[in-house]
Amino acid sequence: MTAIPESHLDLVNGPVYGVLSTHMPNGDIQSTLVWFDYDGEFIRVNTKRGRVKERNVVANPNVSLLAVDTGNPWKYIAIRGRVAHISEENTVAHLDGLTKIYLGQDHYYGTVEPPEALEGITRCILKIAVEHVMTVGE
Repeated sequence: MTAIPESHLDLVNGPVYGVLSTHMPNGDIQSTLVWFDYDGEFIRVNTKRGRVKERNVVANPNVSLLAVDTGNPWKYIAIRGRVAHISEENTVAHLDGLTKIYLGQDHYYGTVEPPEALEGITRCILKIAVEHVMTVGE
């Protein structure tokens, strides 16, 4: 795994939106705006099972993530890696943590979506092993 330079840790510790790119079955690239965090080892993206990005990484775990400093578009980080693990543990707590980072609210369900939206769905965390980092700006 590759380390994220200290100069760009602010971009992976949020709240900076990321663009996650995955591979469709036919080879096309699919990109999605995502909330994410960095636990010091993995970039983590929370999603629902069955979404296109989740289906894509199950078939091909190679991904890229681009995060741009909204105050300085000449500062950004481009990360290439692979989804090393998909976890269904502590997904709501993780999503609540992301909600705190991005919205300043304590809970996703009840703030962004009604609590009943959690019924009948399974969330997962895509844990991305960082294999290549390119940075621009300081």
